[in-house]
Amino acid sequence: MIDKEVTCDCNIIHEDTVNKVKPLVLDNDTSEQLALFYKIFGDATRIKILSALDESEMCVCDLASVLDMTKSAISHQLAILKRASLVKYRREGKEVYYALADEHIKKILEMGFEHISE
Repeated sequence: MIDKEVTCDCNIIHEDTVNKVKPLVLDNDTSEQLALFYKIFGDATRIKILSALDESEMCVCDLASVLDMTKSAISHQLAILKRASLVKYRREGKEVYYALADEHIKKILEMGFEHISE
């Protein structure tokens, strides 16, 4: 069965709907920022790191062991996640521990998982 593309063949503009929605649509700057934010979630390795950090605060060595990856690869992805404010870190002596930045990130992961599990 081939899905047909659903299109609108009418030429009617529903002004009341357009007038209601138009001022509520995100501006260009905000939509670009949000797109960049979600782009970070578009990498399976970063999702795995976030998933691991959702379970426990961890150092690079622990993450590398859990995900069966090199410390270098983990560090590279953590740098991206830090720049995007998705993870935070703390130092304890010579060790650096990473965790999810806040509850929002945890909720985003949970909602995404719920969505694909339906």
